[in-house]
Amino acid sequence: MEPMNSLETADLQPAVPLSPSICVPLTLRDGECYHVFVSYSSNDYQWTHSLINQLESWGMQVCFHDRDFTPGCTVWDNMSNCIQESQKVLLVLSKEFVRSRWCLLEANMSLLKDCLERKPIIPVLLERGVSVPLHLCHLTYLEGNDPDFMNKLLKVICTSNQQLQGSTVMPFQPPSIYNGKALQPLTAVNDEELYKWDSGQFSDMEVPDQLHLIIEDQEKYRTAVRMINSVSQNKVWLRQLWVRVLIYISGVIFFSFFVGFSIYMTIGSIVLLSENKNLIGVRVLTSFSFFCVPLGLIIQISLWKKDDEKYIVREMQKAIGQANTILSAEKVLMGCRSNSKIYLVYVSLDSCKEEFAGTFSEQDGAEDMFQKALMFFSSGYACCLAKRHFPFPQPSSTGHLERGVCFCQYVSEQLKTGKWE
Repeated sequence: MEPMNSLETADLQPAVPLSPSICVPLTLRDGECYHVFVSYSSNDYQWTHSLINQLESWGMQVCFHDRDFTPGCTVWDNMSNCIQESQKVLLVLSKEFVRSRWCLLEANMSLLKDCLERKPIIPVLLERGVSVPLHLCHLTYLEGNDPDFMNKLLKVICTSNQQLQGSTVMPFQPPSIYNGKALQPLTAVNDEELYKWDSGQFSDMEVPDQLHLIIEDQEKYRTAVRMINSVSQNKVWLRQLWVRVLIYISGVIFFSFFVGFSIYMTIGSIVLLSENKNLIGVRVLTSFSFFCVPLGLIIQISLWKKDDEKYIVREMQKAIGQANTILSAEKVLMGCRSNSKIYLVYVSLDSCKEEFAGTFSEQDGAEDMFQKALMFFSSGYACCLAKRHFPFPQPSSTGHLERGVCFCQYVSEQLKTGKWE
């Protein structure tokens, strides 16, 4: 992810920073009630309200949620109204803001597109080390600890939106949020007591904030999660700890018995060697067999346990593939690489689905092939998007995902192995 540009690179006029004493707020036009709408995390309350007080002392009309959101209205309606009534949008970017508020705000961006395309967005980087949201990377930004921060901010706020159109402060055509944006992953509710051979359980009671504005039919999300949770009931066997301990104790008992019996048979064979040479081969073979049986049992139990862990993840991936046949229509995909965490990404597969339709005719079952691809490959694809890493070089041809690998490209690369997996 490329860092945002410094404000010093912005082509704004005048070149000399304005002084607060001579900064003149723009006239509010019809339908405008505020010069700027400020969005921030409650953890940054002190810094942000100090800034708001300064702006208001210089005649700015500032809108912020603590004071200006209408009680009883949804977050969506309040944000829509406040942004519509403001000349500009200021985002106070901190780690807490990105973690707790950005996903909700970003989900609204697709719904507020017409509004946001006409509003300059002013990102303020409050601290170093913030993972800048993908759709702000192309914007200029202000640094909160810059000694000349206030002059630069006033210069932007007091510049008309029309003059700002040529600068990178304002995204007139922001990229779609459905381009592989990774969200906060889901963690199993039984994570603390989860064994490696067990399947994680995920809450289907409430749709996460980062999804509930995107998924219109929220029952689809609950159905998808229930599919994943079914692995624990239907696919996990002998997962109780006491059962496994009993198996291991039984193995030790049998091992001790067979080793003792093998030693007895071996000693007996040696003693009887001079008495009956015709039976020595049989006795040695019998002794060797009784020694190998318990050793093989122990090795098999160890391999079974190791494979059991991989088995659970594979079964969860299959269930997530089924869940993605439902969620893909909502432009959301899930993926997992462990039994305790599910990755979530915003991604549109509409163009890839059209590619399938163009490659396979209706007689060949184009829709069935697309659903099959979702079943087998969507979980791995979602994980690759979330991790920003693919197990193959970037394809030379341009796909359907801006600056990334689209789903049909991923499927094509996976099919080069010659099998569906």
